[in-house]
Amino acid sequence: MTPLSLPLPKINFEVIIIGGGHAGIEAAWTTSKKKCKTLLLTHNIKTIGEMFCNPSIGGIGKSHLVKEIDAMGGLMGHAADYSGIQFRTLNTSKGRAVRSTRAQIDKKLYKKYIQLKLKQQKYLTILEATVSDLIIYNNIIQGVVLTLTKEKIFTKTVILCTGTFLNGKIYIGMNEYYNKKIGNLKLITTAKISQQLQEIGFQTRRLKTGTSPRVNKNSINFSSLVPQYSEQPIPFFSFFNTINMHPKQIPCYITHTNKETHKIISNNLHHSPLFTKKILGIGPRYCPSIEDKIIRFPHHESHQIFLEPEGSNSSEIYLNGISTSLPLNVQIKILRSIKGLEHSKITKPGYAIEYDFFDPTHLKLTLESKLIHGLFFAGQINGTTGYEEAAAQGLIAGINAALFVNNHECWFPRRNQAYIGVLIDDLCTQGVDEPYRMFTSRAEHRLLLRENNADIRLTEIARKLFLIDDRCWNIFCEKQNNIKSEYKRLKNIWIYPCDQSNVQSNLLSKPLQSKISIKKLLCRPEINFKKLINLGLFKSSVSPLVLEEIETQIKYKGYIDRQNNEIARQLRNEMTYLPNDIDYSCVTGLSTEVIHKLNNYQPTSLGQASRISGITPSSISILLIWLKKQGFMSCLD
Repeated sequence: MTPLSLPLPKINFEVIIIGGGHAGIEAAWTTSKKKCKTLLLTHNIKTIGEMFCNPSIGGIGKSHLVKEIDAMGGLMGHAADYSGIQFRTLNTSKGRAVRSTRAQIDKKLYKKYIQLKLKQQKYLTILEATVSDLIIYNNIIQGVVLTLTKEKIFTKTVILCTGTFLNGKIYIGMNEYYNKKIGNLKLITTAKISQQLQEIGFQTRRLKTGTSPRVNKNSINFSSLVPQYSEQPIPFFSFFNTINMHPKQIPCYITHTNKETHKIISNNLHHSPLFTKKILGIGPRYCPSIEDKIIRFPHHESHQIFLEPEGSNSSEIYLNGISTSLPLNVQIKILRSIKGLEHSKITKPGYAIEYDFFDPTHLKLTLESKLIHGLFFAGQINGTTGYEEAAAQGLIAGINAALFVNNHECWFPRRNQAYIGVLIDDLCTQGVDEPYRMFTSRAEHRLLLRENNADIRLTEIARKLFLIDDRCWNIFCEKQNNIKSEYKRLKNIWIYPCDQSNVQSNLLSKPLQSKISIKKLLCRPEINFKKLINLGLFKSSVSPLVLEEIETQIKYKGYIDRQNNEIARQLRNEMTYLPNDIDYSCVTGLSTEVIHKLNNYQPTSLGQASRISGITPSSISILLIWLKKQGFMSCLD
């Protein structure tokens, strides 16, 4: 730890962000928008916004995060719309709560857009440098020390967004690489920061992630593969795009592994760093390597592979579904056993990365450390995986770092407000034992947290936080007004049984007995706006997105009301805040295990305490009674 003498030196920056990945990008964008003098430190300015793994944005659960980032004034949604070369909506056959947008991204366009936006920020300085030490005094962050120059830069807050670069190692076969260039990939690690924070009392563990090989597209036989085109009309991630900013759309392709592929992999597992225990970090269970797949699913004769272009003009194809860390010569054999890839040429081999992450239960729900005042953590450093999860954390860390700088009350979304709230609460309350990935199944209130209503849930909050400009606010207000006026109009549009035989023969499973309003008619499962419009029974001047929101509110009103009532019942515990200096051993009636967990986690509210593993309902009742007796209750209506 770097010693610091009093009096404190002059502040150089109000916020310093370490790491230019997706968490660092959203954090820097947010703090600079809030007019905080911000320094973004990255080992290579040219790689800001780089997609080192699969160049895609969104997917099941993840698209909800992207939409919420956009609704809060973040960058990722705009960048994805600007650079997306193939868009699809997933889960269209299922309920509206779990439908998710996914885009294949032109990685060069994405990076170009991100870098341009950051460079336009008046309050943001970007510096190409690495950090060797954090300057900490009396458990308060004071600044950083640069590795090469040993220069000290002082600040009020630091946001750590080091991702997989925290004491990271790359594995290809039995070879491991540390601070070494492999092709055009270079891993610059930050092991000293990890060591320094461990000495202070932070707990670290190792995780593992990986990526698939890239192949030259000219070496692939696409004629034998199944194409997958963008849907029409092309979806958007951003609520605030008023023009079509998508580039030219190009297809992805599908192929499959086979018995020969699996045989090659099985015969070479002794060359795998994962199966020879060279890698001890835990990998993502839901996104296994191809080696994992054939071991865990021995009865599967094939596994699907998506051939995904890395850009409109890129010569590289990413092979999604065949992540591997086997040696290069084995990877070549594997690919050439697969239909369409018989003559493929690898441009970048697949590899695994093992890295440190910090226990996120040591964080407040604002993502500020409980141990070091003014130190925030965001991204894979907290045990998550994926661009979207990292960006969501960067947004919240950036918001709260800016509020911290200005001595304002912190803010974080609750579980019933946003998927970002679910993500952060899961991390800070439950911790992680494997790389955390967002799924719709993690959100108990997912019917309320649809991807298409993220702006309705969050944009007004973002406006109060000065994250939404006038243009975006006007777009949001117009949409809200259209929803209200159109919803009201539907109550006064009637269909009569005597003159609407067309409706009964084409749409209705049960004939009309009397006149009915369009609003009430839409409650029937077989009726939707699209059918009514196609039959000429309904006309509207508002956008399809507005009609979709109205239709959802009408069809799911009973379920939505039920969830809102449930949330209202839970809100008392969520708004019963706990002092951060309680010694829970003083609470008579709690078990030793519960006392240990509460003292270790130091939950911020009774609601968060109830979600800690092993904390029983009876323990919460005991705690509630004790809080009342001690006069600690802080219940807000």
